[in-house]
Amino acid sequence: MNYCPQCANPLTPVIIDGEHRRGCAADACNFVFWNNPTPVVAMIVEVDEGVVLAHNAAWKHDFFSIITGFLEQQEDPQVCAHRETEEELGLQVIESSLVGVYSFAEQNQVIIAYHVRAQGDIKLNHELDAYKIVPKEKLKGWDMGTGLAINDWVAAQGFGV
Repeated sequence: MNYCPQCANPLTPVIIDGEHRRGCAADACNFVFWNNPTPVVAMIVEVDEGVVLAHNAAWKHDFFSIITGFLEQQEDPQVCAHRETEEELGLQVIESSLVGVYSFAEQNQVIIAYHVRAQGDIKLNHELDAYKIVPKEKLKGWDMGTGLAINDWVAAQGFGV
């Protein structure tokens, strides 16, 4: 963001409470761009055969991950987990539980992760172009973002990390 959304003046570097921020150059405005992280809901979707990992159509590399989606205004994160599971995979949610909350500083996001038990036939929406089902005892996470949620869930299942 380069300009103030309130008065259109340029944003300039300011220090507020010892933190470097960007604020409006107009003395009368006082707008501060806080750059707060975006909340993202992640779902470890488990079906009878294992955990569903999907490939986002926008990704150039051959990487599969758990399902994620943006939290809508005034939406409960667990409701979002159910909605995204149904929208992106076409599955019906049986039950869900919170896995944890994780910082994903690289994307300026806060990830709210759920384990979701689901059933039905997988029907990918336009955001996804492939999926695979990994037996839960073979599921392995990674050291950032949604991978941290996977690692915690796998450990809680007694499979180790």
